Amino acid sequence: MVWITFDRLPCVLVKVGIPAESRPAERRVAGLPETVTSLIGAGLAVDVQSGAGLHAHASDAAYRTAGAEIIPDHPAGSTEVVLTVQPLDLDQARLLREGDITVGFLQPATELDLVRVLAERKVTAFSLDLLPRVTRAQSADALSSQALVSGYRAVLLAARHLPRFLPMFTTAAGTVPPAKVLVLGAGVAGLQAIATARRLGAVVEAYDVRKAAAEEVRSLGAKFLELDLESQDGVYAAVQSEAFLERQRALIAERVAASDIVISTAAVPGRKAPVLVTTDMLKAMPPGSVVVDLAAESGGNVVGSAPGEDVWVGEVLVHGARNLPSGMPVHASRLYAKNVANLLALMTADGRVEPDLTDEVLSGACLTHAGVVRHAPTRELL
Repeated sequence: MVWITFDRLPCVLVKVGIPAESRPAERRVAGLPETVTSLIGAGLAVDVQSGAGLHAHASDAAYRTAGAEIIPDHPAGSTEVVLTVQPLDLDQARLLREGDITVGFLQPATELDLVRVLAERKVTAFSLDLLPRVTRAQSADALSSQALVSGYRAVLLAARHLPRFLPMFTTAAGTVPPAKVLVLGAGVAGLQAIATARRLGAVVEAYDVRKAAAEEVRSLGAKFLELDLESQDGVYAAVQSEAFLERQRALIAERVAASDIVISTAAVPGRKAPVLVTTDMLKAMPPGSVVVDLAAESGGNVVGSAPGEDVWVGEVLVHGARNLPSGMPVHASRLYAKNVANLLALMTADGRVEPDLTDEVLSGACLTHAGVVRHAPTRELL
């Protein structure tokens, strides 16, 4: 604790801890010097574990200049609030005290042991995976900010593996036609993939089950595939029947076969990703084609894709994406840290962090509180 005195009355500053991420291959950090400044401006104290910002090129000296205290160990158990990117390890979570607060991507469906510990320790845990998709929550929407990074990097990854140019070239030796890119799913990641592929000179077409996505796709200079299928209303995709998916696969098969690159981004939060691309579709693609499955970690849009692995299907490379934002830690951290700071601001007033769980944003994102698992789908899994 840090004590300050006004008129001889002690006042305790709530401490916020920013650790070095311990999960393998995670290079992002949950707070940067600029967000440390905003947290201190809100009346909080900030402890940063030494080396936390190393991969994001934020030095311990920069954090000190922003007003943080640099500590040697993980801040769990020594600060009232812990901000993370990846879920805490179980040993770290067991250091938390009753009433402590943690914010991060807690991935409750796959981290049930962690959920149990958080509930047993009576920790108030907020998972950015659960953040309600409402207007008031947009500034804290880390899923969207990190999806933007994923969509961008997916195209760069595909371009690196593709044995062809993406743009068209006219040379004395003849004309090189542009690559054809198909993007499946036009959410934040899909739209960024479209924009990036277009900047690189590819011919791009895209498909999304939501009819509202058509205008966004066309505004980026891509062709929207009009399929003879019932479209959805709303901003976010919903679960579809297997009969619908079968019909969808049959209709997109021709477009997959005509593409040099396929970027699949279709996902439904909290559900297994729908299968959109089959083995037969992959075999029909031109030799040397590349498929990047951004949904690989949630089951995969592409048959046979595996997170973090390259799989060859005939002469087509299928890359199962895994934590692509971690590969761009500077800007991914900048976006994520701002999201986290904005969520923390919703529960902070006059230097006190007191979440109002009647607030729809905080209530929706709250995983555990006072020994109770508040998220019903997670509670059913326990």
